[in-house]
Amino acid sequence: MKEYRDHYFLKAKRENYPARSVYKLKELDGKFKLFRSGMRVLDLGAAPGSWSLGAAERIGPRGLVLGCDIQTTETSFPPQVTFLQEDVFQRSPEFEALLAEKGPFDVVMSDMAPRTTGTKFTDQARSLELACEALNVACLHLRDGGSFVVKIFMGPDVQELLQPMRKAFRSVKSFKPKSSRAESKETFFVGMGFRAAAEAQAGPAVPDPSEA
Repeated sequence: MKEYRDHYFLKAKRENYPARSVYKLKELDGKFKLFRSGMRVLDLGAAPGSWSLGAAERIGPRGLVLGCDIQTTETSFPPQVTFLQEDVFQRSPEFEALLAEKGPFDVVMSDMAPRTTGTKFTDQARSLELACEALNVACLHLRDGGSFVVKIFMGPDVQELLQPMRKAFRSVKSFKPKSSRAESKETFFVGMGFRAAAEAQAGPAVPDPSEA
């Protein structure tokens, strides 16, 4: 297993990516055709920046990537990428204004993960909270027909994410990239065909624990 992990770690170093996670995004894009030239992309939990760099390569210089994370990064980005240190749960008025200015987005993606405790159910619950907040942001800032990619640590309450996703998107698929560590409990859900009109009437999707 160590050799398998090292393959992607060393590959990222050779290809000048700050983290191996970029290969997960490349697999997701290969499977679901997420990106096209000129798109606008919102990257939640972007540090250290591999997903923002990967998306920027696909959308080209005419596109735009807005990345944010509670942590900062020393990664150098191309001109079409803007990175801000921002708390997704406590978005500043300035960041909300920037979202309104740069959006609506063609793709909202979240590779956010909690600080793990080693307690499975605690980590799963925190991951679910992050994923649901990412969905709320997506429902506010996606264009009609847009796509949403979110990482989650699988647990018994995953329907709290999937039920509102199925209401908000025409299609919802799950995918575990080959570049994910085999022992990892992470899974990615991809929502395609955002129903902007439905969300405008119903408001942003908020998971209902009674539906789980």
